[in-house]
Amino acid sequence: MGLYIAHFLFYGGAIITRKQQNDDFVNEGIRFKEVMVIGPHGEQMGVMLRKEALQKAYDEDLDLLCVAPNANPPVCKMVDYGKYKFEAQKKAKEAKKNQQVTEVKPLRLSPVIDTHDFETKANQALKWLQGGMKVKIDMRFRGRMMTRQEVGLKVMNEFIEKLSEVSTVDKLPKLEGNIMSCVLTPKKK
Repeated sequence: MGLYIAHFLFYGGAIITRKQQNDDFVNEGIRFKEVMVIGPHGEQMGVMLRKEALQKAYDEDLDLLCVAPNANPPVCKMVDYGKYKFEAQKKAKEAKKNQQVTEVKPLRLSPVIDTHDFETKANQALKWLQGGMKVKIDMRFRGRMMTRQEVGLKVMNEFIEKLSEVSTVDKLPKLEGNIMSCVLTPKKK
């Protein structure tokens, strides 16, 4: 059991520690003198003292949940807190399941790449793009290659042209330090 008294925040005359700020304000955890109360069916019951609001919630066999602690006065709602938490977790799980994460696959080219290596890397990038992934193409210039950046740009543009049927250029080739990079995204079907 740790101490959470290091940081204090003040809401409407109540001292709230960091731990309480991240959790929900429920029942005895509500430290405001007066609160605006919303009934279990969404009707406004008006502004009342915290003790009075808690008693009304207990009479209904419900919990008092502070839904807007920053409002003036803070807004509290009568809910079944267990059911409320379950529904919130269910919504979060559903949102996470429907979330689509696009993966970015890295691919490294060289300004002096051989044709067979070029074809192999292009085929790999094609598979990734058809699989719905983005492809980040990097080209590192070493030593005297830095003086021949146009050769590297030509190779990069050939690579982009080869994959132009299935991809669009998200980020144009740009030299940053000694690495030229661009990003290809799959075309919408």
